[in-house]
Amino acid sequence: MQHGRRGPAFWLLAAFFALFVLFLYGPTLTILVLSFQGPSGGLTFPMNGVSFYWFQNLFEAQLVGDFAGSFERSLILGIATMLVTVVLSFSAGLAFRNRFRGSGFVFYLAIASLIVPSILISLGIGLLFRVLGWDPTWYTSAFGAHLTWTLPFGLLIMFAVFNRFDRRYEEAARDLGATPWQTIRHVVIPILLPSLIGVGLFGFTLSYDEFARSLYTAGTFNTLPLEIYGMTTNITTPVLYALGTVTTGVSFLVIALALVSVTWVQRRRARLGSDAGKAA
Repeated sequence: MQHGRRGPAFWLLAAFFALFVLFLYGPTLTILVLSFQGPSGGLTFPMNGVSFYWFQNLFEAQLVGDFAGSFERSLILGIATMLVTVVLSFSAGLAFRNRFRGSGFVFYLAIASLIVPSILISLGIGLLFRVLGWDPTWYTSAFGAHLTWTLPFGLLIMFAVFNRFDRRYEEAARDLGATPWQTIRHVVIPILLPSLIGVGLFGFTLSYDEFARSLYTAGTFNTLPLEIYGMTTNITTPVLYALGTVTTGVSFLVIALALVSVTWVQRRRARLGSDAGKAA
């Protein structure tokens, strides 16, 4: 019997994974390469020179589009959504550890927006604001629409985390005289900090990239996904690819910061544990 020989199933799975990677990263790499076209370059291959011209052009005044303004709005909206998602998800996770009357109804009500098409939620919120006589804006109606998308994910993550949380840490803190707030601040939050960073990353990226729930709720001023969509119908130069490269780079930067933060927390926790062991 021959050992180590890979059968047809292995090569089939390998081919499927290769196609998956190609479809996932191929368009992004294509946009990245074409964004470095020369000043006379077009939207397709072959490239006509290599330069940073279109990145410089991106930050100049455009006849159509408002990249700087839309990017700033999406960044502020993403950060606000992230902070609220983390706080409310953590608070709900604490509350749902103990069953209370109507907890099941509240839970399913909170995650119901995941099964409703995003475009319908956006349309409904936009219509509600107009019925009430309010103008939809990116910092009011769009902010609420984004929370209907990020909060359910944050809740599901925190519920899973708290289900694995060992409550004996809290009991030990209370035995040592800690108040409930001190227990949460000095015991629960430090232990759950990597998970909270993950929830924050989820909340920011979902809001930063959200298109459908911003379509009818952003009002007069576009968020970045809406601006990019509008630019695809008006701009026919590689400046559009430069915009895609910059926004993708921001997304990867946020992910990298989250990973660095989690790594720092884990190393700090290990160092503190080692110091405590030596002191004992």
